[in-house]
Order: sequence, then C-alpha cells, then structure tokens
Amino acid sequence: MWSKRESVDYALQRRRSLAALRSRVRSLTPSDVCDADPMLIRAAHHHGEMVQTRCPVGDCGRLVLLNYVFGDQLGQYSGRIKSTAELDEMENEFGEFKVCVVEVCVDCGWNHMIASYVLGDGIKRRPPRRQQTVEDIYG
Repeated sequence: MWSKRESVDYALQRRRSLAALRSRVRSLTPSDVCDADPMLIRAAHHHGEMVQTRCPVGDCGRLVLLNYVFGDQLGQYSGRIKSTAELDEMENEFGEFKVCVVEVCVDCGWNHMIASYVLGDGIKRRPPRRQQTVEDIYG
C-alpha cells in the first residue's frame, strides 16, 4: 500500500489489556475481555483474513483480521469490511479513507483494534452515487 499514512498502532493498549488479564491485582476474567459482539464474530467468520498468530487469551484458536473502511468519499460504502486486495485497488480510486484493523478470535470472542491508517491518492472526489438497496425498495 503505497499511500499509507497517519498510521496508529494500538499494541500498547493491547498489551495493557492482556497484562491486566494475567495479573492477580485487577481480577479481570476472560469473559471481561472476550466480549465480541455476535455480529463481529459472524463478520470475522465469513469475511476475515486468517493470520498465523494464536489467540493471546486462551490459546483457543487462530486470530482473524477485519479491515473496516470509513470516509466521506466512500458514500454509502463507508463502514464496510474490505480485504487487503480490495484496499490495494481502493487507494487508487478514492482520495482519502480511514482503515481500522480489528483482530478477532472466533472461538473465545477476544477482539481488539490493532491499527488504523489512512489510504488514498489525495485527490478529493465526490462520493459515488447512492444506489438503491433492498431496504429502500421493501422498507
């Protein structure tokens, strides 16, 4: 991704959450940090990209990454999940949009935003024309 900028890594927050879970002082349980919304787990199961890293909470399964995209220039497509290949295409089509990368364990429900960054070629564009959806047609 040639246009990646304004990158933020949330590794310190992730480490702090895991350290609080493992410490005896704060009395956190795995159910306190493994609280993924059912829709997030479903999205991870169907649209996520598997990584080789194991779940840090209970070594219960492999982690899945989800790339959420947000931006004014995306129009009604803002807030959707995109694959890494789609992000490579999108950075040439849109001026600027934000990507939030979330890791999810579909087995235990661990989830954490691990990074965010901005992509795009910097040329301001109008959002794509809004297309009718099923909800618009049938209410």
